[in-house]
Order: sequence, then structure tokens, then C-alpha cells
Amino acid sequence: MPDTRFQPAAWLRNPHLQSILPSLPPRRYFTSWRARALLASAEPWLLDCGAGVRLKAWYSPGSAARNRTAVLLHGWEGRTDSCYVLSMAALLHRAGYGIVRLALRDHHRTQALNQGLFHSCRLSDVTGALRAIAARCGNTPLFLAGFSLGGNFLLRACAEPALPETVGAVVAISPVLDPDHTLRALETGWPVYHRYFVRRWSRSLRYKQRCWPGSYDFAELLRSGDLRQMTDVLVRECTDFPDLACYLDGYAITGARLLSLGVPAYILAAADDPIIPVADLSRLAPTPLLRVIRCGHGGHCGFLTSLYASAYCDQFALEQFEALGRGHPRLQEARSTS
Repeated sequence: MPDTRFQPAAWLRNPHLQSILPSLPPRRYFTSWRARALLASAEPWLLDCGAGVRLKAWYSPGSAARNRTAVLLHGWEGRTDSCYVLSMAALLHRAGYGIVRLALRDHHRTQALNQGLFHSCRLSDVTGALRAIAARCGNTPLFLAGFSLGGNFLLRACAEPALPETVGAVVAISPVLDPDHTLRALETGWPVYHRYFVRRWSRSLRYKQRCWPGSYDFAELLRSGDLRQMTDVLVRECTDFPDLACYLDGYAITGARLLSLGVPAYILAAADDPIIPVADLSRLAPTPLLRVIRCGHGGHCGFLTSLYASAYCDQFALEQFEALGRGHPRLQEARSTS
């Protein structure tokens, strides 16, 4: 359904500005200032995700009276302190939510934690992390929010049968829908995005190789400087998938992938997203638990209303969590025992 509430000023309607501005110093400075209480109270968590996999997260306690926690997951080659993560985390934290900022495998300088290399089909990493977080949080209801590939991971996790019962809802901001179409958009669109991901991924792979000397040789993978060729080498050398097409299809959420959703799910997307083709939204399987909200503007994970304030997607996530939380069985249980 279209969302007409988000109407950015004329100077903020450029999709590339919406996508890039959150990473630039002025926005980063003000976001870090708004998140100062969140960052000051953050403590590291090392999560046992099963099968010997460990992921790192940072937890900031919320108000005991609110009794709810938000789990935030960044995008590919992002970090737990990426500006878009901190912006949403700061707003939710001020509203009383405890905040868990989860790092994907091999992200935020965690390459030394696991010998196996990150790839986008490692869904068991995230489902295992959610179970570990739920165990630490006890009966506290969990609300999930992910950005880009992080949103893709969380939507897939919420369609798995082993989802912790304390999870109440998921909000995905600009999630990857069809990875092959996203790769094509990066190849044919504004070259800044392609160069950005090649540079960030190459740096991550070099660090992984230093952390596990003798286990990896990424010389061929790094040689091309082309995302498709790099991913093809990754698939052939580091996964069990027979080819690139099978790998990309392995983490697509189009088609029937989300029919088994176990909790209410919201997707917030922008019609002008330069990385995620908005036409792919029509290929999502219809299910009563999934609502797709499309804005005319917003770029990729942008949705900025100004240079300084919280983004529209931050407020959107808070609104959904507040509305859905009122009917969450764990919240009702907590009220009845208080």
C-alpha cells in the first residue's frame, strides 16, 4: 500500500542524496549525539549461535517498566554503529526499549570469531543469534528491525519454524528482495554504489585472510574488482552451491518464501530505491501477516526528513512496535503478574 505521510522537502527528494547522506559527517555527528545515552550504556554480548558459531552484539538496557527489547540488524558491509542503525536505536531507546545491535558474521571487525566465511545464505547464524538473545532476555518481548540485507535475513528468520516465541514482529527497511535483480541494479546503476561495495567487501576479505592465515587466499576473488565475478568465485570456492544463480536464489524472499511467516511483518520500501527494484515487491507472496508500505521517496535505507532529526523509517518502526506490542502475549502476561 502507498504511504503518503512521508513527504520530504524538495531538496531531499533525490534518491541518491537520501541513500548517501546518512553516511556523511554532518548526519553522523548529530546521530551519534542523539545516541549518546545508548552508546554509553552499551555492553558487548558474545552469542552462542549453535554449531560452534559465535556472533557479537551490543546491548543497551531499556526501561524496566516498558519490558520490551528491539533487535536491530545492519545491512551488508554495515556495522552495528552504522548511522541508520544508531538513528533508529536512539529513538527506540528513548522510548524505553532495550536495544540489541547484532553484527552479522565477519562484520564490524568480527572476522576472527568464526573460521567459516560470511555469505548471505547463512540463515542459521541469525536464527541461532535470535534464540541466544531470547534466552538472555527471558520473557521480554522482542521486536526485530533490519536494513537492506539485514531486513532480508530477519524476514527469512521469521518464516522459520524455530523462531523464539517471544518475537512479536519484524520491520524490514529496504530489504533485499531478489538478489539477482539487486546485483544487476548495482552493475547498471550509478557506479558509486558498485565501487562502494567492492571497496568495503575487499577490505573485509583482506582482514579475514589476515585473521585466518593459511585458510584463505582471496587473490582471484579480489583481482577483478567486479561484484558479479567476486560473488561467483565466492560461490565456487567457499559454498556448497553449484553456481551463482542457485546461490542468489537461496536468499531471495520473492515467491513463496514468506508464506510461512510466524509473526506480523512490515516492509517499508521506496519507489525510487536505486539498489532494490521496487517492481519486485509485486512478486512477494500474499499473506495476512505481511504488509508492504511503499513511499514515493526515500532512496535506499534513507527516509530522511531533515539533516538532524530521526528518519521516517525510525518513527515507522516505533509505531508498528507500539501498536503490535499491545497485543503481544508476553506483554499481557507481564501486565497480569505486575
